Amino acid sequence: MTRRDAGPPATGPGERDVLLGFLDYLRKSVAAKAEGVPEDEVRAPGVPSGTNLLGLVKHLTAVERHYLLGHEVPDWKATFRAGADETAAEVLAAYREAGAEANTVVAAWDDLAVPGPRPGRRGAPSRRWTLVHLIEETARHAGHADILREQLDGRTGR
Repeated sequence: MTRRDAGPPATGPGERDVLLGFLDYLRKSVAAKAEGVPEDEVRAPGVPSGTNLLGLVKHLTAVERHYLLGHEVPDWKATFRAGADETAAEVLAAYREAGAEANTVVAAWDDLAVPGPRPGRRGAPSRRWTLVHLIEETARHAGHADILREQLDGRTGR
């Protein structure tokens, strides 16, 4: 099923508003690709590396928590795999919760030039860099999700 692609998001006038507006837009795009897909299919690897829709959502949850909430990630490779005991609904809910929590943290930032909350590093990059990196990371994986979903059932568009 082909859907009409959504245009860029409407955002507020400030820099933080624009950055969060685009990040939220991409978050919704990623989540939409995994919604409504049967459990076995949402976990099905679409490429030889084993990448699957649910794994992308799980990974992006870890990315949000790490870069915006300051959580440690001991094994990045493991973030691409949802556990057998985790349902797609649970993984998607965790992703949405991480995004909402991150938005609350970012809304309190009054200076995007100061270092972001990145654990285990001296001289963490600025909050501005952190937000742009999250947009880049989420957009890259949204593209992966587009392809994986189209391979599963032909659905395209945001």
